[in-house]
Amino acid sequence: MTLAAGGALVWPAGAGAQTGVVSPALATAPATLRSPAISPLSLTESTAPAAAWRAVGLPGKSVPLTAMDMVTLEGARVLRLRTQGSYGTLVHAVAPWVPGPDASLRWRWRLEQPLVGADLRRKDGDDAALKVCVMFDLPLQGIPFVERSLLRMARAASSEPLPAATVCYVWDTTLARDTRLANPFSGRVRYLVADGADSPAGNWRLQQRRLADDFLQLFGEESSTVPAIIAVAVGADADNTGGRSLAYIADLTLSPDSTNPKETLK
Repeated sequence: MTLAAGGALVWPAGAGAQTGVVSPALATAPATLRSPAISPLSLTESTAPAAAWRAVGLPGKSVPLTAMDMVTLEGARVLRLRTQGSYGTLVHAVAPWVPGPDASLRWRWRLEQPLVGADLRRKDGDDAALKVCVMFDLPLQGIPFVERSLLRMARAASSEPLPAATVCYVWDTTLARDTRLANPFSGRVRYLVADGADSPAGNWRLQQRRLADDFLQLFGEESSTVPAIIAVAVGADADNTGGRSLAYIADLTLSPDSTNPKETLK
């Protein structure tokens, strides 16, 4: 998924396809107790992310693609994201899955070089050095009429299916943790600051988020129930600010339940 000028969402091809394999132990469990498998970003020693992760840039290649490659850092294979006035996401489609109340998304990330000038409250500052996004198949009937009409027009003009609700977790050095706000281009994308102004750069941070809670806090006025997840994405962009950043991310997994991990990894 990408966000083009004017708030148009661009979705990766095959977004509804099955890309993960459910383990035999979970195959007979109730749907809410299973979660779709997400391929590890690194399956080989190649610098390219695993094939299940599809690189997506802005339409028409209007800005350079963010550099996204696998590197070895402190003995572990991790995804490196480098922006330079660029935009890029890696999207992993999953079989549609409705997360239960305890279902969670877990990952670890590290911000090395913050993005100067980013301000998610403004269109000219709408950039993030680190983001993890979850796409939901939200029914259109709960969406405000104007946004519903815009989304329908965008879908009619696109060869890609476009999500109606996307939750993006971001690392932002200017906003407080747990800040929630809408993308300034489109209300179909909403941000949650998972690491904020008090999170030290240069350190690994472990995140685990309850997906149902976060969806309802961000989109609860449009839906009282949690729709199916159809894809997840990681990325970084600096196309609006023209800046530079460096960050890393690894070990992203979906789980049918939640634990209480330590907040900071050393």
